Amino acid sequence: MLKRISVQQLTVGMHLKEFCGSWMEHPFWRTSFVITDPKDIASILASSIKEVWIDCSKGLDVAPGVQAVSQSESEALVDAELHKAVQEHRRVERVPMDAELARAVKICAKSKQAVTSMFHEARMGKSVDTEAAQHLVEEISDSVSRNPGALISLARLKTADDYTYMHSVAVCALMISLAKQLSLDDAQTRAAGIAGLLHDLGKALMPMAVLNKPGKLTDAEFETIKSHPVEGHRLLQGGSNVNPIALDVCLHHHEKMDGSGYPDHLKGDEISLFARMGAVCDVYDAITSNRPYKDGWDPAESLRKMAEWTKGHFDPTIFQAFVKSLGIYPVGSLLRLSSGRLGVVVEQSEKSLLMPRVKVFFSTKSNLRVIPEVVDLSTPGCSEKIAGREDPDKWRFPDINELWSGLDGSPW
Repeated sequence: MLKRISVQQLTVGMHLKEFCGSWMEHPFWRTSFVITDPKDIASILASSIKEVWIDCSKGLDVAPGVQAVSQSESEALVDAELHKAVQEHRRVERVPMDAELARAVKICAKSKQAVTSMFHEARMGKSVDTEAAQHLVEEISDSVSRNPGALISLARLKTADDYTYMHSVAVCALMISLAKQLSLDDAQTRAAGIAGLLHDLGKALMPMAVLNKPGKLTDAEFETIKSHPVEGHRLLQGGSNVNPIALDVCLHHHEKMDGSGYPDHLKGDEISLFARMGAVCDVYDAITSNRPYKDGWDPAESLRKMAEWTKGHFDPTIFQAFVKSLGIYPVGSLLRLSSGRLGVVVEQSEKSLLMPRVKVFFSTKSNLRVIPEVVDLSTPGCSEKIAGREDPDKWRFPDINELWSGLDGSPW
């Protein structure tokens, strides 16, 4: 039996079914659990959430004589809210990069909390609650719809210590963006997002010393790491209502088109659409991120290198769609313009993949910093054009990420 109650009526032992409010407003990554710790109630009381749904068939009821919404009223409210959710067409308007960044920071932080909890539960031998991650995927999907460059680019700013968790968040966002580019339907797009979020769950069972090793892995250590797709697949099978697409991507995101991948050495059409998508998204985030053993590559340079691997590694059609979803010069790419000035890409143009918005900040002619200025290369009459990519390692600008994001270092 469901009841809608005030948060002031919560007690230990109640089964909290749902929060009445935005997923971003409450302090937990999941929404359905039995309250076992008074600290959880204190966290809820400290949030902006005022009411919650409890399931009296799975936990304690309100105390006798305490007024709460009746069963019939509860059922009517549930039906009304579900009907409204189904009938209401969600409109997500596109917004500028700077308008989405602050919201994307909050989504990334909450997503990291969720992934960290899932990995911890997996290590403890608990079944993984994949349904609880659905709210997270919807928030990420909405952010990607509002401005794909914001969250995807922010998730790349992970430190080596954050890599395992934020990599899952980044691949989720990349999968959603790619699914939209491929014109997949809403259900397929959500499934792609869940698959991206869970694809590396098997790493929860990998030895931390191997996972975070700063140097090259030995052959034995590499064989251990190569077991993570099978281990993740096993963990997901132990849960309930796991999407088969998530199971497939978890097991097969390291397969290659020429059959040289693992664990099953699948090739060509033997690899599903979603596993081929996962392979591209996984590699891109891996090579653009700082890892324990190497710094990430420039986004534009990473796409160039991946294009060289397409023949044997990636599905060419999927890779082309992936490039379109990010832009030829993704956010954060360092470019030289025709004037000799250097700039970093801050946002894609809807008019052309070759004409992004660039924040210019350095003159190669005078070898000096200049006052930062955003130049929209797609503006009619713009005299600036892209002369080529530049290697950030050559220039070593310490604030290149701050220039496009407005953030001082990694926010995680």
